Amino acid sequence: MKKILLIATGGTIASGYTTEGLSPKIAAADLLQYVEGYQAFCQVDVVQPFHLDSTNVCGEHWLKLAAVIEEHYGAYDGFVICHGTDTMAFTAAALSYLVQNAAKPIVVTGAQKPIDLPVTDARTNLMDSLRFASHEKAHGVNIVFGGNVIAGTRAKKERSKSYNAFSSINFPSVAVIQDGRVLFYIDDKHEDRDAEGRCNAQDRVVFYHSLNERVLLLKLLPGMDGDVLHRLFPCYDGVIIESFGVGGLPEYGEIPFYAEIRRWTDAGKMVLMATQVTHEGSDMEIYRVGKVIKEDFNLMEAYDMTLEATVTKAMWALAQTKDPGELRRLFYRTVNHDILLVPEE
Repeated sequence: MKKILLIATGGTIASGYTTEGLSPKIAAADLLQYVEGYQAFCQVDVVQPFHLDSTNVCGEHWLKLAAVIEEHYGAYDGFVICHGTDTMAFTAAALSYLVQNAAKPIVVTGAQKPIDLPVTDARTNLMDSLRFASHEKAHGVNIVFGGNVIAGTRAKKERSKSYNAFSSINFPSVAVIQDGRVLFYIDDKHEDRDAEGRCNAQDRVVFYHSLNERVLLLKLLPGMDGDVLHRLFPCYDGVIIESFGVGGLPEYGEIPFYAEIRRWTDAGKMVLMATQVTHEGSDMEIYRVGKVIKEDFNLMEAYDMTLEATVTKAMWALAQTKDPGELRRLFYRTVNHDILLVPEE
């Protein structure tokens, strides 16, 4: 029987109604009373490192979750994290970089409605998560929600109220869970195993213990000029510019973006180009507004990555090194299926 650690962090799944709106109230140990039948395939212990609405979750909490997993990694077969939905995709992406090559499953789940309501998605999501975390083929960081298993770097919350809140962006779902069965679309676990199912030495789990949160995500608006980057220059070590379409920067304004990109790159700061378009990714080589600036400054771009993965990977990479060449190597190294369109160097 599998031994699973349930890590409760608050969120809607554990919320109750107050005069000021929904707020996390249900204790970690009480969540399990709302699901039945998991005892047939797993034994569950519970910890609660914090109790928050996920709007309040940030880098320090991602590091705390990674530390809890590291502390208990040898004692459990899998981990299920109950989390609020609003920043769940950021947490799953961050954990993908903080806990790499995990042979054991690390599942992030939650709900659109509290678990104690008569009609809710919470009980199904929690049961599905325990079932997936107990599966022999499960490994690495994934979100389990609405019957889908999504790689931790590929999830995005696309619906604010519906039960099918999360989608897998630019990558297939890892699996689906139907009628208590896990049906895998992608099974890469055994590529990293020996004949007895053990993880090969070179692929053993690696835990990281730092993030650089001095990363800015800047969403371009029509009419915006480079003054915004000029003003924010002292505050950040890196910027991700969420551009239009396949990627490019405007040429109007009193302070040109071109000049500010030169300022940031000359100072050794990370500059990444991404797109506001959810699907299909960036490609700065197509239009002059992207091609010229990318070639002149050898800018990196997110390609098919989600914004959540781009942000958290930048935080992780900047915490490891400030060397531009090493940053580039780390960012373009595929982690948990996060990037497919890796450029040729």
